[in-house]
Amino acid sequence: MADFPFDIVGFDLDGTLVDSNRDIAPAINHALASIGRRAVSDEETRNLIGGGSRLMLERALDVTGGPLPPEGFEALFTTMIAHYEDHIADHTVPYEGCLKALEELANRGVKLAVVTNKNEHPARKLLGELGMTHLFASIMGGDTLGPGRAKPARDMIDETIARIRKKLDGGDREEPIRFAMVGDSTYDVGAARNAGVPVVAVSFGYADVPVPELGGDVLIDHYDELVGALEKL
Repeated sequence: MADFPFDIVGFDLDGTLVDSNRDIAPAINHALASIGRRAVSDEETRNLIGGGSRLMLERALDVTGGPLPPEGFEALFTTMIAHYEDHIADHTVPYEGCLKALEELANRGVKLAVVTNKNEHPARKLLGELGMTHLFASIMGGDTLGPGRAKPARDMIDETIARIRKKLDGGDREEPIRFAMVGDSTYDVGAARNAGVPVVAVSFGYADVPVPELGGDVLIDHYDELVGALEKL
């Protein structure tokens, strides 16, 4: 891959590849309404995303009246997930310029991967309904490797590299695999740092800290900037 500095580019999903808040917010509010809680605004919901669906629901409960007992939380979580999966792609869309950037990277010989803390089943369902599954050589969710191994741990990045290595040069490639991460939160930046790989942060996602504090190697405001940013890393 002489014409590009990376063999693999891994992407977070929610808030990075797609604007999924459009369907996540209604699912959260459906669950909250079922226990008589107030709805959260779209802007509030953007601040709840990151770290997986359980943490997102915990945050929603915290801002609408406090936590539930474990049995109540599990029932509410089931309600939320069922509603979300039934409506997972009603309004969700890829960010402007995303598909074009992915196509350009693929044309440059780059293998693309999804590295998300969303559980693998809904991640695959969403990508499937958006017609994006075929773009990725690997799709990993926060539950794929088991507890404690989702971002910001490095495990998902290491496993993605291992999986795709088998697809490069028939699995006989000896030189190091060059990997870069793209994401919108400290979970993505943390995973990249822990894995010792560079990371592009996006300003348009669901950052869990102020965007200037994300700490990526480079920050982009639009997908039109992605390929150039990666070339400069």
